[in-house]
Amino acid sequence: MPRKRKLLAQLSALHNSTSFPQTDAVEQLNTTPGADASPKSSKYFVIEKKNSPQLQEDFFNQPCVSLAKSFLGQILVRKLPDGRELWGRIVETEAYLGGEDEASHSRGGKQTQRNAAMFMKPGTLYVYQIYGIYFCMNVSSQGEGAAVLLRSLEPLQGLDAMRELRRASRKAPSRLLKDWQLCNGPSKLCQAFGIDKAFDQRDLTQDDAIWMVPGQDPPGEQDVVTTTRIGIGNTGEWAHKPLRFYLRGNRFVSVVDKKMEREMAARGHSPGS
Repeated sequence: MPRKRKLLAQLSALHNSTSFPQTDAVEQLNTTPGADASPKSSKYFVIEKKNSPQLQEDFFNQPCVSLAKSFLGQILVRKLPDGRELWGRIVETEAYLGGEDEASHSRGGKQTQRNAAMFMKPGTLYVYQIYGIYFCMNVSSQGEGAAVLLRSLEPLQGLDAMRELRRASRKAPSRLLKDWQLCNGPSKLCQAFGIDKAFDQRDLTQDDAIWMVPGQDPPGEQDVVTTTRIGIGNTGEWAHKPLRFYLRGNRFVSVVDKKMEREMAARGHSPGS
């Protein structure tokens, strides 16, 4: 089965397992002529907002580098205010290790109002603004001030809505974005998923508007490229640390390290083997 069809089939299976409960019976109980129209307080009349196999706290509660790798292949879900759901497979991450990491916002162990989420429990979102207009999204991990940056997603569902959100976030009109251009960068994925500063300090295990579900085809070690992070050139030795991870051969990755991929191929590490 071609890879795209396989992903769509997996997405369909996941979506079926996260469908909303049927509400007809409850609505009929509340609208039956002569029935008590007062609000129901019994737990049996409470409708769950979602029923998904979402990733829980034990998943996020792992060391930063381990979490950054574990994110690859997992699925980020964003529920918009109008009820539409956006699904994207995580294909690229970066680890920021906290106090000793000169490229981290929490370097030196300094906690501020801006980076407070990095010191909160694993699975907490840290959303910050760059250049005064763009946003980047991180997820806290084990370790004081440690967090993982989500760099790129492979769009799976809600692509039209993603295009609408990307278009609305850009001031000048431009050509229609291709699928691979929607989420291939940390700010782009925030635009496409409608994520801004209001999401800072939210808990991925508790929030009704954003969460993660497990991917159906976890990558093997040979499928993951480990290389240097992007845009941190003034951080000395930390600019050369191998703390960026991405799915090899995935066209939705923001920046490909061809040299590292050639070295992997020379060592006999072929994707999917």
